[in-house]
Amino acid sequence: MRATLLGRIIVGTTLLGLVFAGLVIAQNPSPSALTGKVTSQSEGTMEGVIVGAKKVGSTITTWVVSNAQGQYSFPRERLEPGKYAISIRAVGYELPKTSTDVTAQPTQLDLQLDKVTNNSKLAMQLSNGELLMSVPGTQDQRAALAGCVNCHTLQRVLFSRFGADEMAHVVQRMAQHTNNSSPLHPWMRPAEGPPRPATTGQVNLGKYLSSINLNAADTFEFPLKTLPRPKGKATQVIYTMYDLPRPDSSPHDEVFDAQGNVWYSDFNSQFIGKLDPKTGKAVEYPVPQNRLGQIAQGGLQIDIDKEGRIYFGNMSQMQIVRFDPKTEKIETFKSPVPESDFGDGHLTMIDPAFQNVDGKIWANVAFATGKAGGTWHIDLATNTWTRVTYPPGSPGAQAYDVVADSKNNIYGMQMNNDKIWTTDGKTLQTVWYDFPTKGAGCRRGHVDSQDRLWCGVFNGNALAMFDPKTKKITEWKAPTPWTRPYDAQFDDKAYVWTAGMDNDLALRLNTQTGEFTEYLLPHETNVRHVEVQKSGTFSSLWLGDQHGGTIIRIEPLVP
Repeated sequence: MRATLLGRIIVGTTLLGLVFAGLVIAQNPSPSALTGKVTSQSEGTMEGVIVGAKKVGSTITTWVVSNAQGQYSFPRERLEPGKYAISIRAVGYELPKTSTDVTAQPTQLDLQLDKVTNNSKLAMQLSNGELLMSVPGTQDQRAALAGCVNCHTLQRVLFSRFGADEMAHVVQRMAQHTNNSSPLHPWMRPAEGPPRPATTGQVNLGKYLSSINLNAADTFEFPLKTLPRPKGKATQVIYTMYDLPRPDSSPHDEVFDAQGNVWYSDFNSQFIGKLDPKTGKAVEYPVPQNRLGQIAQGGLQIDIDKEGRIYFGNMSQMQIVRFDPKTEKIETFKSPVPESDFGDGHLTMIDPAFQNVDGKIWANVAFATGKAGGTWHIDLATNTWTRVTYPPGSPGAQAYDVVADSKNNIYGMQMNNDKIWTTDGKTLQTVWYDFPTKGAGCRRGHVDSQDRLWCGVFNGNALAMFDPKTKKITEWKAPTPWTRPYDAQFDDKAYVWTAGMDNDLALRLNTQTGEFTEYLLPHETNVRHVEVQKSGTFSSLWLGDQHGGTIIRIEPLVP
């Protein structure tokens, strides 16, 4: 009896020990491939420093963030053995050229950062948003300056040395560039008549810009304001950055296919691309031109239908492109409007997601006057294009984005219109809904599994959600100035994601608590479209860096 009892005690103790050991193992993360502490002489231990590791010869860079103890750690499964170049992002600091060998054993590499003391060097590190917070001027003047980020960073403006008259000519010339221009592709709008003198507004903007650049001094005469580094939840994240094949790659939109590939549109050139996230390999497919000559090339929205075919809004080419990945066949569908009516028309947005409902897709033509512009309902089988019209006296409905719901009706939105509208796919009748906050509207958005529209209130620095059941719009203000959410998407669980062109932040909003987490991106990133990967423990965000030729994934490690 005693022996039996003793045996039970021994067995029970052993099992308890095994359970406890299992808990310890489960709670401890897998060994790190590369780890270390980030410090500086001025701060000591540094939280919120973004640390990147890129294997020699690879197109993939992995980034992690130092925690409150200054510790950074790359998971073993993210870095295979090899030689890695190490880089950091921490405004006001720099890291001497550093590399290390990652082996099968954990590698320890402590990083000592140097303080940046040069004013100009610090200004080169700031995001567009930080520069907009730093420069003097009225809100209208800053908003005009913010328009420059469509094509390039604000450093190009602030480090220039043009005086007021010269800058007025620069402003006038910049106004002639298309919205998809870049320093490598300075596309111009169609010329209309002989050259004209600068307008009063252009002259005034030139005066303002010359008052904040280096025209009269070698250093900036205003204090440079910086945002705080990440902390807490914002440090518990992994970034994966993929280099694209061409140095002038300009990824604007992304969409996933059923095989896990990421398809992207090129904003400046006639390509669509496919990225394999497992290998980092990207393949690009040239898109045939519809309009030759000095016509801006490239496209904006890329999307996918239920059959896995890829659709591309080919902007100034004024055509819809459809690509079948199975056959690699490309089809083009041209607008039926005479080219004389195109003007500066851009076929920008398309939505084929629910084409299976009635055989039709939606498209939008922006910047066109007359019969070419507006929202179109299109049967591609017959290439029949029907333009949506509105009764006299209706509210403005010149859309920037059009998004289909599950019944293949659409939502329309425009960043300068404080209304959202819906158009019925059967009757083409439109109903308008007012934003609770006036003065700004949504720029782009996505529909969730409940047919609710989530969108970025660009000029209002907010997110919004329209619920078709209650007919109400709910708004959430972004916590940081100049976030200017461009787009938004809900993960069908608890979180909505957004980002913008200015302050290099990707935002995740917990819709149940109202809590924002702001993830500072590894480098200056001009974000337009956002695409949420809903699988996994936590949803993750994919972004195209429209100016940097990269695609970035943001993976939170905590809720």
